[in-house]
Amino acid sequence: MPVQYQSVLEEHAAVRSDVGMFDVSHLGRFEVVGAGSTDLLVRQLCNDIRKIDPGRAQYTMALNASGGVEDDIIVWRIDDERYWVMPNGTNFDEIASRFVAFAPDTVSITDLRVRSVLLAIQGPRAADVLESVLGMVPGRFRVRSGSFMGHDITAAGTGYTGEKGAEVYIDIAGAEALWEAFTTAGAKPAALGARDTLRLEMGYPLWGHDLDDETTPLEANLAWVVSWDHDFIGRDALEAQRGHLTKKLVSFTTEGRAIPREGYAVTTDTGHGTVTSGNFSPTLQHGIGMAFVSPPPGQGESLSIEIRGRQVAGAITSVPFLDR
Repeated sequence: MPVQYQSVLEEHAAVRSDVGMFDVSHLGRFEVVGAGSTDLLVRQLCNDIRKIDPGRAQYTMALNASGGVEDDIIVWRIDDERYWVMPNGTNFDEIASRFVAFAPDTVSITDLRVRSVLLAIQGPRAADVLESVLGMVPGRFRVRSGSFMGHDITAAGTGYTGEKGAEVYIDIAGAEALWEAFTTAGAKPAALGARDTLRLEMGYPLWGHDLDDETTPLEANLAWVVSWDHDFIGRDALEAQRGHLTKKLVSFTTEGRAIPREGYAVTTDTGHGTVTSGNFSPTLQHGIGMAFVSPPPGQGESLSIEIRGRQVAGAITSVPFLDR
C-alpha cells in the first residue's frame, strides 16, 4: 500500500467531503467453514460471534493467555458455519496458524488473500458510488453478496475512516476493472498516509501502536469488545484485571500546529506515559493523539507532551475527536 498517490491532505479531504478508495488487499483474510466453526471462533475471540446473524460483521480481538491483544479483527459471518476472519496483515500468519491449530477435523481453513483483492470505498458520497457500480449498498456492519462483470463480489459496511462506505471483496481477475469503475464513478484513490490521519481523527486504535500483545482491551478503553458471557482465551486474566488497571490509553488534543508524535513523553499530574499515535488533524486544524499513562489519570488532571524539548499543554478528551 503506497503512502500516498498524490497529496495526503487532498486524499484525506476527499474521504471527508466526497469519496475515496483504498486498496486494502494487504489486510489478512481467511475462511473458516464447517461444523464446529462457530465454537472455534467463540473460543478464540473475546467478542461473541453468536450475537450476530449471518449477513453481519463484528469487531473482535484475539487475546493471549495474559489478556494481551494478539490482534484486533473484523469477522464477516457469511453463513451459520461459514466465516471470513480478517486480521491485520502483519499478524495474518500468527492468527491463521492459531485457528488451524485448534480447528477440529470438520473445519476447513483457507487463505483468501492469494485469490482476491479488497477495496474500501469511503466518504459521504460512497453510497452513490457503490450503487452506481455494484447496484447495492451494504448497511453498517452488514454483509451482502453480488456480482460485477461476471465476477462474484462480497461487500461489508465496514471501514477505518469513520465515514459511510464498504469494503468490497472480488477475485483478482476482476479487480482492475472494478478499480477503474470506481474511479470513473468519482472515487479518489487514497493511501496509507490519509488512512492514518482519518482513523486517528476517529480515535480508532492501530495494532502495534495503540494495541499490542502486552496491552489488554481494558487498558486500551475497549472493554465493549469483550463479551463476558462465554469462555475465551485470556478471559481469566481480564477478570483479574477488572478494576485494577495500572495503565490506560488516554486521548488528548493540543492547540496550534505542534505535532505530538509517537514516542513523545507525556506527563500528567500523577503519572507519565508515551504517545502511541499522534498527528496534526487536517480537519480540526490542531494536534490530536493517544497515549498510555501510568497510573491512569483521574478526572480533571492536566496533561503535557514534550515536543522538541519543550512542554506543550494538552487536554484529556474523549474519542472520536471528530464527530461524524
